[in-house]
Formats: sequence, C-alpha cells, structure tokens
Amino acid sequence: MQVINNPDKTTWNDVLKRPTQTVDDIEGIVSEVFTDVQQRGDLAIKQYTERFDKVVLDTNLVSNQEIDEAVNSIPDALKKAIKSAKNNIEAFHSAQKTQKVKVETTNGVQCWQEKRPIESVGLYIPGGTAPLFSTVLMLAAPAQIAGCNEIVLCSPPNKEGKLAPEILYAAKLCGVTKIFKVGGIQAIAALAFGTETIPQVYKIFGPGNQFVTVAKQLATKYGVAIDMPAGPSELLVVADETANASYIASDLLSQAEHGVDSQVILVSTSKDLISKVSKEVEVQLNVLPRKDIAEKAIANSKSIFVDTDELALELINQYGPEHFIICSKNEDFYVNGIRNAGSVFIGDYTPESAGDYASGTNHTLPTNGFSKAYSGVNLDSFMKSMTFQKISKEGILNIGETIELMAEAEGLQAHKNAVSIRLKDLK
Repeated sequence: MQVINNPDKTTWNDVLKRPTQTVDDIEGIVSEVFTDVQQRGDLAIKQYTERFDKVVLDTNLVSNQEIDEAVNSIPDALKKAIKSAKNNIEAFHSAQKTQKVKVETTNGVQCWQEKRPIESVGLYIPGGTAPLFSTVLMLAAPAQIAGCNEIVLCSPPNKEGKLAPEILYAAKLCGVTKIFKVGGIQAIAALAFGTETIPQVYKIFGPGNQFVTVAKQLATKYGVAIDMPAGPSELLVVADETANASYIASDLLSQAEHGVDSQVILVSTSKDLISKVSKEVEVQLNVLPRKDIAEKAIANSKSIFVDTDELALELINQYGPEHFIICSKNEDFYVNGIRNAGSVFIGDYTPESAGDYASGTNHTLPTNGFSKAYSGVNLDSFMKSMTFQKISKEGILNIGETIELMAEAEGLQAHKNAVSIRLKDLK
C-alpha cells in the first residue's frame, strides 16, 4: 500500500481517485451489446454467453431439477448458516416497514401516503471468481418482504454451464420466481428489454464489475430503474494508536480479495499504526488463496496519515466510502460526524464481513463516491411511495381560492377553471 503523509487539501481529489475506468471508456461496448440484445433477443444472449463465459447453453433458464439437485448437494451446516443469515436479514428489513401516513392538511382536505411493491424486479448476482450467493439473500429477501410479484435472477454460468448450488439454494429459499444463467452486460440488457425467455423488469438490482455498473446506468435511458451505481468494492478504515493492526489488515484484505479493481484505504493519526498495518498486510496476504487478486487491489490502495481527527473526518466525507470502519478512541466523533458512507462498522469486533453475510444490514451499497447521494439497498428500494388525496365540498371551498390565484399567476387558465367550475356550483 502506498503511504501518503499529510496530503495537502488541494491534492485530495488525486489522492482519493478510484482505480476505475470512466464511463466513456466502457460505454461503447455496453451500447453495442444493448443494441444487439434489443434486436436479436435470446440468440444474442446465447452468443455473448459463448463469447464471454466460454460455454454453449441450450437454454439459459434454470430448471426445477437443477434447483433440486443443487439443494441436495449443499452440506447441512452451510444450509443452516444460510438460513441463519437470512433470518437476520429478514429481521432487520422487516423492521423497516412503515404504516400509512394520513394528514388532514386543512378542514376537508385529506392527504395520505401508502407504499406499494414494485411488481417486477431483476436481481444481478455476480459469478466469476466468487459466486456471491450472499447477495441473493441481500436482494431477494427484502424483495419477498416487500411483496414483489416477479423476482427474476440472472447470474453468469461457470464453464460447465451451471450456477453455484449455493446461489440456487438461496434463491429458492427467498422466493425467486425465475433464474437465468446469463451474466455481464447482456444480462442487464435482457432485464431492461426482455427477450423471448427473460422477462423485462421495472427495476434492476445488484453489484457487478465496471461493465455491469455502466450497463445498469445505460438501462435507465430505456426507462428501467436501478438501485444505484454499485461497482468495484471499496473499504476505508479510520484508526488511531489504540487500534489492533492485525484486525485492520484482515479487514483491508477482506475487501481487496473481491477483485483487482477493488480499493482499500487506511486513514490514521498514527504513523506507527500505519507501519504495523503494512507489515500485517504482507503477512496475511501471503497465505490467502486469492493472493494474486488481493495483491493487485492492494497496489491500488493507500495508507494516509493526517494530524487530527478533524482532518481525517473531512477527508473521509470527501471520499464517501462504500464501507467505513471506525477503530478509534474517538469513536463517537466519527459516528456522529460521518455524512457520506454506504455502511458503517464500529469498533474492534465489527468486521466488514459481518455486514457482507449475517449481521442483518444490506451489503449492496453505493460505491465510487455515490454514497454522497445514494443509500444502500433497503426495504424501500423495492417499494414505491404513492400519495392519495380526497377533498370534500368544505375542503374545495377552503383551498379553492388559493388554487385559483396561483394558477392564474402561472398563466394556466384551465387549471383555474377546474376549480372555479366547482366553486360556482357550490356557491
């Protein structure tokens, strides 16, 4: 990890730059795939699967037999762990339900808000070097709680043309209605446009690589909503001299092993701690099965020394990390002061991996600084807020003149007339 001492504020943008390509670098190929899938549907999907995933599929729809075989192949201990994680995720997301909000804004004018589930959602589950069955729980469980009618899951097949059994088990457990063996840009395009076999959805969820992230952003041009731009994983740890260097190193590496374009950052008010963490990273890195991946991510990562907690917090809020770990004696200062972060982990015994799997919070979070404006996935992500109003005779008499005056001032005579004609009958 590169060590940076007291960077001047004028250099912070460069210091905190993510190791990702720009949309301009990627959008060309994404647009090409989108156009092809829109025009040729399943045939284009089949050819892209052969090209990118190196497998030829007769059908990309996962059969009930495949699901049953997957369920039977999973050890009971892992099934128990997945169910336990699901229970915690459900408990946290179920608690997010809200009641109808009803207000009489003035006599005779009733306004209320109710939430309705999004009818059809698409879940993208990364495969590749690490099939993320935990993401199935994070997306499908709240979708089921929200009451979404159609939950469509897409994930890239392996070289044998299969999905990880754990993905299929988690999908069945959480009420996914259809599962397809398709990944990458072509999966997002299929969910956006629909094909002969893959349904078009109203909103697409799920993390992915840079190409998937840009594909999701492009899907919004075609009237399909997305959860957020969720690209390569990132983690920022703030720590002082009281922190445990080995714990911090393990947290940094837990994100670095996600992918070569992941980024991890340590911000500290202690040069001695930075030195200890650097040594621990090297020790722990050497025994990781995914060392090659983590090593490349670590090369994109930084340890930043600053003099004060105030400077540290300002820098962290400018970065807007996806995951933010606090290991400091001034814990409350950071908890109360953080404005831009996807999910916050507090104290020595709250590793980021707890949120990835089983504590109950959602791990689908905004990356690349989007935490400044986006929330992570939650129950409301799968719902829409709808407003209602009902106005009585008394009510229209009470607010009628207000509407008339405002409509006339805006030059919208028909708006005024819609009220005036009613007031005339009542008077």
